[in-house]
Amino acid sequence: MSMNISEGESSELNSTINTTPLVDIMLVLLIVFLIAVPVVLKTVPVELPNVSNIPTQSKPENIVISVDAEGETYWNNVVITKEEMLAKLRIEAPKKPQPEVHIRGDKSARYEPVGRVVAYCQKAGIVRVGFITAPEHI
Repeated sequence: MSMNISEGESSELNSTINTTPLVDIMLVLLIVFLIAVPVVLKTVPVELPNVSNIPTQSKPENIVISVDAEGETYWNNVVITKEEMLAKLRIEAPKKPQPEVHIRGDKSARYEPVGRVVAYCQKAGIVRVGFITAPEHI
């Protein structure tokens, strides 16, 4: 093997970057992301309701049940026991139109007494139960 090297010719160096491997990698990444993104962003099609902040309209037939911080339950500002509350709710449930039950739970009250009121409303057959909260100050 012999090489012909001529001293008079200077060989030029190729100083350009070979971009073919870079383009190949970018195309593979593009394909991977095109396949992976729809899988990650898959959601259940749900039509969400529009929220409107309407103040509660107090009607005389509505029942307001309050739970204070100690867990005491009040029926329209009168202290009531669990059994009495369930009995009264069963009396109110068959009325037409059925009264709404508004629950006012103290911020520092335990969940149990408030949950008990909701459970008793379900047992009695009360359909409309709402929670009264203080408006948020922005």
